[in-house]
Amino acid sequence: MGLFSRSKRGASAATEPESADSAKTAGGAPEPDRADAPAPPEHTGPYDVADAPDEDRIDLSGLQVPMVDGMELRLEMDQRTRAVTGANLVLDGSSLQLQAFAAPKSRSLWDEVRASLRESVSSQGGTAETREGRFGTELVCRMPVKRADGRTGYRPVRFLGVDGRRWFLRAILSGPAVSDAEAAARFEDILARVVVVRGAEAMAPQELIPLTLPGQRPGLVPAGENPLDPLARGPEITEIG
Repeated sequence: MGLFSRSKRGASAATEPESADSAKTAGGAPEPDRADAPAPPEHTGPYDVADAPDEDRIDLSGLQVPMVDGMELRLEMDQRTRAVTGANLVLDGSSLQLQAFAAPKSRSLWDEVRASLRESVSSQGGTAETREGRFGTELVCRMPVKRADGRTGYRPVRFLGVDGRRWFLRAILSGPAVSDAEAAARFEDILARVVVVRGAEAMAPQELIPLTLPGQRPGLVPAGENPLDPLARGPEITEIG
């Protein structure tokens, strides 16, 4: 997949080497590089754990998130099973929700997930539009919400998806950063530094990649009060409300 591949200059050149004459201009000097030749794409995140650059991150087992000054980490937990199901990164009144899912080797998931999300938003009376962003095609939505006076209001959110190496990462940006370009760029930079740890075990497509509380081993049930104040379980891969 292009987002995670490293491109090398000259990779698209013919297998036969150029002759000495073909590499020169009519005047005999070497032909300069074409100004309009496309630059190789940069290798950017979110990263598979095998490709991630060194950085101090908070280890949640299935996800590793960067440490950012002023950022609050809130974990979403299934109240019945006590399993951690998602991470919310809260900064300056906006939130970036992260959930990682297993994906098949043969195809990406974001196209079909995006179509399901768009249909779900529309069925609830909201609006959803696609646009191209830093991580490819994303979904910009206005979600209907009930206001205190009983009337219906709308909450803007951005759905971003990244297909990785046998995993799919979904991010939901909400709050003022949805309409504030500078704040949005800061969250995009955070997302680009996230690492997904898929693991080698067999998992069904769209199965949630397990997370743990920082410093805990997988399968260890937290005792007593959770100091991170986890929220209720977040939406499944094709659900919104």
